[in-house]
Amino acid sequence: MARTEKKKDVVLVGFGWTGAIMGIELANEGLEVLALERGHDQATVPDFQYPNMIDELKYGIRYGMMEKPANTTVTIRRSLDEEALPYRSLGTFLLGTGVGGAGTHWNGLNWRPMQSEYRLKSYVTEKFGAGVMTEDMTIQDYPMTYEELEPHFDRFEKVAGISGTAGNINGKIVEGGNPFEAPRSDEYPMPAMPSTWDGVKFRDAAKAAGYHPFPSPGGIASKDYKNEYNMQMGPCNHCGFCERYGCYNYSKSSPQTAIIDALKRKKNFEYRVNSEVLRVEKSTDGKTVTGVTYFDHKTGEEVFQPADLVILTAFALNNVHLMLVSGIGQPYDPNTNEGVVGRNYAYQITGGYTLFFKDENFNPFIGTGANGFCIDDFGIDNIDFAKEGFVGGAYWRAGQTNGQPGHTMPLPAGTPSWGAGWKKGIGEWYGHAMNIGAHGSVMSYRGHYLDLDPTYKDRHGRPMLRMTYNWHPNEIRQTQFMKQKMEPVAKSMNPTTLQEGFKKEGAMFDVRPYQTTHNTGGTVTGDDPKTSVLNRYLQSWDCHNLFVMGANTFPQNTQYNPTGMVGGLAYWAAHHIRKDYLPNPRALV
Repeated sequence: MARTEKKKDVVLVGFGWTGAIMGIELANEGLEVLALERGHDQATVPDFQYPNMIDELKYGIRYGMMEKPANTTVTIRRSLDEEALPYRSLGTFLLGTGVGGAGTHWNGLNWRPMQSEYRLKSYVTEKFGAGVMTEDMTIQDYPMTYEELEPHFDRFEKVAGISGTAGNINGKIVEGGNPFEAPRSDEYPMPAMPSTWDGVKFRDAAKAAGYHPFPSPGGIASKDYKNEYNMQMGPCNHCGFCERYGCYNYSKSSPQTAIIDALKRKKNFEYRVNSEVLRVEKSTDGKTVTGVTYFDHKTGEEVFQPADLVILTAFALNNVHLMLVSGIGQPYDPNTNEGVVGRNYAYQITGGYTLFFKDENFNPFIGTGANGFCIDDFGIDNIDFAKEGFVGGAYWRAGQTNGQPGHTMPLPAGTPSWGAGWKKGIGEWYGHAMNIGAHGSVMSYRGHYLDLDPTYKDRHGRPMLRMTYNWHPNEIRQTQFMKQKMEPVAKSMNPTTLQEGFKKEGAMFDVRPYQTTHNTGGTVTGDDPKTSVLNRYLQSWDCHNLFVMGANTFPQNTQYNPTGMVGGLAYWAAHHIRKDYLPNPRALV
C-alpha cells in the first residue's frame, strides 16, 4: 500500500520553468506548495561550477544533463501503418532531467509568436481561403488574444532576464529591432548582446538584399541585472558553453538563476527530488483530482500526495503521458478524429546553408546560445500562402554558438569521415565555417498525435507514450521555399564553397540526428472541449482543480523557439488562478 503524505494546497509535477513560476506565484499567495521532481537536485553552485561544467565529452556528447532513455522514453513511428519502436538512443530531441529541467540546458533564444499565430486558422481562412489548408490539417486559434497575453510576456522577459532590441513598442516601429514583431509595451530588460563576426556578415548581406536584420533576442545577460525576485545575473563572457550545459557564470536565463533560489527561501514551499509522478488521482465521481501518486526513488515505494490543486509543470511529452495514464480526458483517435488528449502533436522543421571561407577565421570558441542576427522577413505574417502553396513561416539566424570540436565540426562535402584525409580537412577548415539557419513552423495534422503504446511499458509497468509523426508535404514545401530565398543571400557573401541542408520531397522523419527539443501539442488549449483538453486558462475541461502548463498546450507549433510562449502562458495562468480561481474554486469561463 502506498505511503500517504500530509495534504498540501498545491502540488506541482515537475520543477523547471513553469514549476518555478507557479511555485513562487502561489507561494506568494500564502499557499502550502510542493514541487515533485523526478530527477536530481542541482544548483549553479556546486553543480554548474567552472571548470567542471565545460566538459564537452560528459555533457555535449554523452548528454550528462539529459534524461536517459533507459529511465524514461517514448516509442516513435511515422504512420499508423508502422509499428512504433522505443527511442533508445538520444538524437532528434533531448529531454532534460533534474531541478530546472530543460531550462538549464537550453540555448536561450526567446521569442513571442507573430500576431497572426494566436488566431492562425481564422487568419488563414480570412486572408487566403480555407482551400490553402490541406484536408488533414487541424490547426486552430488560441482562445486568448495577444493583447491579453502581452503583459505576461513582458513579465516573463523581465523575470528571466532577456536581452534584445525592440522593433515595435506600442505600435511604433523602432530602427534596429524586428519591425515584424507584435507590438510590445516596453523595451527588452537588457540591451542586445554583441554579435560575433559571422552574425555581422549575415546582417550586412541581409540588409543589402533588402531584408530587415535585428539582434537575436535571448536569455543571455548583456550586463549585470536584477529581477523582481531580487535574483541577479552577471554579464556573459561568450564562453561558448550554453546549449547542453548549465551556466557557471549566472549569465544564462534559467529557473535557478531567475526564480528557484528565491523560492527556496519561502517556508511554505517545499520540493522533493527523485520523486517520479506516476499518475494523477481522481475523485470517485471523476470531476476533480485528489492529488498524485509518485514513486520515491530513495525509498523504493509509491507515495500518495493529496492536494487541493494539481498543476502539471513537466516537459510537454511527460504532461501528455500523465494525462493519458491517469485517464483524464478522452484519448484522441485519428481514425474517427474524435477525442482530444494526444491530438495536434507538432515538432519543428529546420534547414540552412553552411558557408566555408578559406581566408577568414571565425574564432568559433567565442559564442553564446542566442548569438547573432536574425531576419523575420519570411515569417508567417509575411508570406502569401495561396501563392506559395503552403501554410507556415520561418525566421533565419546566423550566429555561432560554440566551437566544441567533438560535435561542432563542419567540413565541406566530400571530406573523408576518418583517417588522414579527415585530419587534413580539420586542419584546413576548423574555424573557417559559418551557418545561416531557417527555423520553421509546423502545422498540426489529423495523423500526427500522441497515445499510449499497446506493446511497450516503462519501468513502472505503465504503457509508454507513443508518438506518430512524419514530415508533411506542407512543411517540405515551406523549407524548400526558404532554401530558394536563402541561396542568393548565402552566395552574395562570396564563400569559398557552400552546402545546403534542407529537407527534400519524400524526406522521412529520422530520430538519429539532433534537430530540436521543441515538442508541442497533445493537451491543447481552446474554446471547445471537443477540440481541446484545456480552456483558455490552461484549466482541464474535465477536472476544474487540474491545470496543465507547457508547450503541450500549443494548438500547432510556431516558427519560434517555444520558451517565451511557455513562460508567458504560465504567468497568464498563474494570474487567473490567483485572481479568479482561488477565491472561488470552480471551472473558469
